[in-house]
Amino acid sequence: MPKLALYVPLKAKPGKERDVADFLTSALPLVQAEPGTQTWYAIEEGPGAYAIFDTFETEEDRQAHLDGKVAAALMDKADELFSEPPQIHKFTLLAAK
Repeated sequence: MPKLALYVPLKAKPGKERDVADFLTSALPLVQAEPGTQTWYAIEEGPGAYAIFDTFETEEDRQAHLDGKVAAALMDKADELFSEPPQIHKFTLLAAK
C-alpha cells in the first residue's frame, strides 16, 4: 500500500486551459519512467481548475519525483500556464484500496 502522496492544485490562466491539459497529458511518459511513483493522476476539477495527485511507498520515492523531470517542467511552465504558482501539498495516506 502506498504510504505517501502529493496533491498539486493548478489554476490555468484564462485562455490557457487547453495548454494546461496538453501539458499534463504529455507528462505521463515521464512519470511512467519513475519506478517509485506508484500512481499518478492528472485531474480536471472544473473549468480552468486542474490538479496532480500521486502516491509513493517511501519518502525517497516522493523526493525523487519532486526532483524529477515532471516537477522541473511544471515549475518551468508555471508563469506561462498558471494564474498562481503551483502549491505542492504533502500527505500521509492512512488507508487505501
